[in-house]
Amino acid sequence: MGIPEEANSLRESVQPPLAGVHGTAQGPRHLWGTLEIDALGQLRLGGIPAQVLAERFLTPLMVYDEQLLRENMRAFHQALQQTGLKYDISYAAKAFCTLAMCKLADEEGLSLDVVSGGELYTALQAGVAGEKIHFHGNNKTPEELAFALESQVGVVIVDNFTELTLLEGMAAARGVFVNVLLRISPGVEAHTHEFIATGQQDSKFGFDLASGQARQAFRQVRHAPHLHCIGLHSHIGSQIFDSVGFVTAVERLSELYAQGVILGLPLRILNVGGGFGIRYTEDDTPMPMERQILAISAAVRRSFDALNLDLPELWVEPGRSIVGLAGTTLYRVGTQKVMPGVRNYVAVDGGMTDNPRLALYGSKYEAVLANRALDDACGDWTVAGKCCESGDVLIWDTPLPKPQPGDVVAVFATGAYNYSMASHYNRNPNPGVVFVRDGRVAVVVQRETWADVARLDLPLVYD
Repeated sequence: MGIPEEANSLRESVQPPLAGVHGTAQGPRHLWGTLEIDALGQLRLGGIPAQVLAERFLTPLMVYDEQLLRENMRAFHQALQQTGLKYDISYAAKAFCTLAMCKLADEEGLSLDVVSGGELYTALQAGVAGEKIHFHGNNKTPEELAFALESQVGVVIVDNFTELTLLEGMAAARGVFVNVLLRISPGVEAHTHEFIATGQQDSKFGFDLASGQARQAFRQVRHAPHLHCIGLHSHIGSQIFDSVGFVTAVERLSELYAQGVILGLPLRILNVGGGFGIRYTEDDTPMPMERQILAISAAVRRSFDALNLDLPELWVEPGRSIVGLAGTTLYRVGTQKVMPGVRNYVAVDGGMTDNPRLALYGSKYEAVLANRALDDACGDWTVAGKCCESGDVLIWDTPLPKPQPGDVVAVFATGAYNYSMASHYNRNPNPGVVFVRDGRVAVVVQRETWADVARLDLPLVYD
């Protein structure tokens, strides 16, 4: 794949620490992307004060830095060009899937990795060609597979034996041929939360390598005349901070790849998935993505050369590492609960409905009062949501100036899996989403209303 002409030279994706903003900064401060705190203590995104965005579009509001989105995608091109291998970057749409985001990824020369009929539909509606779409999922329904075949997707990543049989039958009935990758569970446990680790042996995803399932899948796909097995895929987890797991997966997959070549399969692709970690708080120290890519490519060359195999195309599937830091969520402060010697709570107008990640994974974030970002912190405050759940918390014990009703709280690095996982719990509407760039705003998802939440409800009427 080509790299956009505007791309800069290879850079390491390191974000500056945010800790200590309140009460220590002595003037304008650049954070990352176009995020900055101006001399008046106002947080700006894309050159626009957060307070202005909150007033115009209401809160909760998800704000994406378009410039940073594009820079992150170009950084992957730059890193992969350095490897000298043929490559493809497939944006993992599950991290954040809207028409605007799919179109942006397409403009930057990325393919699209989708995991449902809804994501496939969104990608197609955004104008992405079917051949640039890769279809994932551990339980693709017959309806979804039919949609994928009708859309002529570029590749289906087959997850299990049931799907192999079903897809071959559907392809044969239509008289079409389908490019597939086999998803392999390589037995690699990435150091991440157990709910987002996917490469270990005990996983719902993929053909298990250790038990011989992967070799059995080779034998089955070899006798599926309408399926062309062109490569192997693995995804070992999310929020991965180093290259060790990737390298181990490559070493194991290369040996399996060699067996497939011996069987006569037309293998040419090794897809190592995504999971490149980002910095959420000062405690996070991910290896720069560029160094991870170079370590992966070195492992590919070493392993394939040792087995006298032609070098494969190297495919990756970044999601969080593209959109995570580019997203910031704005909230309005409402009530407070102060308990001396126990904890201080400040409640905002969103919560686990727009960000369930703390409740699910214990995820940590950093935040500022966007309209008073340089005021002195007056202690630790727990930022709580408005849902009727004790676990509805966005951040535990973060230093903030004394919050006042109407203040705007900006929670950083909310670009990945926040909007994607948003729910209507307590019948709360989903927030609006805007992109910002060079002082301009584009609404990419309209803010829902109470009426929207009940729009599909019907009265109780029996047939």
